[in-house]
Amino acid sequence: MAAYSGCSFTIIMYLRRSIGQLYLMLKYFFLFVLFFGTTFAYSQSYAYIDSDYILSKVPEYVQAKEKLDKLADRWTKEIEDRYEAIKGKKSNFEREEILLPKEERIKRKEEIANLEQEALDLQTLHFGSEGDYFQKRQELVKPIQDRIFTALKKISKSDGYDLVFDKANQSSLIFAASEYDISDDILDEMGISE
Repeated sequence: MAAYSGCSFTIIMYLRRSIGQLYLMLKYFFLFVLFFGTTFAYSQSYAYIDSDYILSKVPEYVQAKEKLDKLADRWTKEIEDRYEAIKGKKSNFEREEILLPKEERIKRKEEIANLEQEALDLQTLHFGSEGDYFQKRQELVKPIQDRIFTALKKISKSDGYDLVFDKANQSSLIFAASEYDISDDILDEMGISE
């Protein structure tokens, strides 16, 4: 019995020493992370932009947005008109369905199905992921975005910014002091003055 209690005493002492060493290692690890983590954070130079603000000051973007809005409105009306016509045809068909011969019912159902598919195809043609709206947006807006990005890269390099956030598109950016806003610098680099 005495040998057993001596063995457990040895194990307990070993565990205490191991836990003490583990505690000491964790303490040094956290100090290391604290020191080098904060040094790393302070060595970063960062800024932010407000792309919505920048775009609103670029005359070409305002014009492109107006063109895109007009196209979208025209295409939306065209699609809505088609769906309205389909709705009318469906309503007429439902009222007359019991009076129509079987062949005529089948013909009208197919006609309505074809019109619905055409409307859906038109919607995809204009507003699909590779549709007319997307392509027109690429044609009109992408060159403006490229100019902004080029100016951003130039300012970031010359002023030594490691990170630049976009206030307009960063839902996780909760607060940003105005002294870190370089939006006006981007506009100046692009040759746009207020």
